[in-house]
Amino acid sequence: MKSFQKGLALCLGVLLTLSLAACGGKSQTETPASEEQFTPAAYRIAALKGPTAMGLVKLMNDSDERMAAMLDSSKPYEGELSNTYTFTLAASADEVTPALIKGELDMACVPANLASVLYNKTEGEIQVLAVNTLGVLYMVENGNAVSSMADLAGKTIVAAGKGSTPEYALRYLLRENGIDPDTDVTIDWKSEHSECVAALASGAATIALLPQPFVTVAQTKMENLRTALDLTAEWDALDNGSALLTGVIVGRRQVAEENPAAVDAFLADYAASVDWVNDSAADAAALIARYGIVDAAPVAEKALPHCNIVCITGDEMKEKLSGYLNVLAEQAPESVGGKLPGDDFYYGAQ
Repeated sequence: MKSFQKGLALCLGVLLTLSLAACGGKSQTETPASEEQFTPAAYRIAALKGPTAMGLVKLMNDSDERMAAMLDSSKPYEGELSNTYTFTLAASADEVTPALIKGELDMACVPANLASVLYNKTEGEIQVLAVNTLGVLYMVENGNAVSSMADLAGKTIVAAGKGSTPEYALRYLLRENGIDPDTDVTIDWKSEHSECVAALASGAATIALLPQPFVTVAQTKMENLRTALDLTAEWDALDNGSALLTGVIVGRRQVAEENPAAVDAFLADYAASVDWVNDSAADAAALIARYGIVDAAPVAEKALPHCNIVCITGDEMKEKLSGYLNVLAEQAPESVGGKLPGDDFYYGAQ
């Protein structure tokens, strides 16, 4: 994961310059109270390659364009004073969480259960800001042996995401369908989803648990690869009062408490980015490919409708996420960090 220091220094320098210019150009009586309450912030944000980064891509592009305009010495910046963002992409949550805990990141997209683990590990210093991805997990197969969860008995499944949402969702669904995940199936854990795709492509595996957009990527490499099971549909069929969630964005509590107006502005920017991505698949896919989140725009465009990208905040976030975490905690307390998070875990919720 690349260093943030240079990008952050630029962001802070630009904000300071613009803030001083704004102070010099207006008297105190000319500045509306609403402007005085909002102080733009420079945030360092990490996302995982996949749906979480896909939902952020419009904001990433807008931020880059705004930063270029701010730093253009040939003409004065005429845009509004707003937050600036430095983004980085990571292949796995393991690359992200140490930097977040150390304060080298302000926010990060992580698996939903990991947010609770981090809250408990840091004694409440990590808060969840929004749910950003609903269910995106699928069982894919080179063959026709699997049409139900029961058909997985005796099979070998390659998967990535051990210790996070993919593992706990899979184990829960197997158990609820009468299959012991420790004895009735073999789960071959890989470090990254791309390794699962490679195993399928080489013939080393025939069944894999994959999220979007990796399902679509794999299908471009293997003509006969089919989607055997939609784990979101399998979860919904249990009618357990919860929904399968994949990802959230979290932030350090100190960041939120120091400048809640700036955090709220970020969430508004994030929601606008998600709406644009969902409404403008072709244009979004081009940006997704440009930022290297998915290798090819046609693949990204094909995957987008299946990625369940959202930006759910406040009370609705709390309702959906707490229900999901409750289900996980009942089967494996360690999946949420030993205990459910307190109400202060949910930023902006009552």
